[in-house]
Amino acid sequence: MRGILFAFLGGACITLQGVANTRISQDIGTWQAATVTQLTGVILAALIWMFTRDGNVAEMKQVKPMYLLGGAFAAIIIFSEVTAIQHIGVTFTISALLIAQLCLTFLVDINGWFGVVKQKMKLPQFIGIGMMIAGVIILKL
Repeated sequence: MRGILFAFLGGACITLQGVANTRISQDIGTWQAATVTQLTGVILAALIWMFTRDGNVAEMKQVKPMYLLGGAFAAIIIFSEVTAIQHIGVTFTISALLIAQLCLTFLVDINGWFGVVKQKMKLPQFIGIGMMIAGVIILKL
């Protein structure tokens, strides 16, 4: 249950961040909005980390360098989401974003990328993705 609550919180924050960044980008530019967002995110994460004190900086040496680049994806995410919202609106952008996430996570699960345990996908999972894609197409009409 806790995982589902955090998933909903994360999803809500992604949407709110996209809308806020789109508004910020109208005033200062998209890459500038991404920079401000990343900076405020780093500050908040650092404050939470200092408050919770779970883990230490020395443990970062154990992380594979490739995985440390994961945060760099956020700049591309922000730019892409803001640009999409400006062109196709919030609802369709988030719908397309969710389908892209789901399709890529399917590949991650099936192939066991990033050390994830391989998952067997069956017909119901493929039907579910197909239904989501059909729903977005209907939404766009």
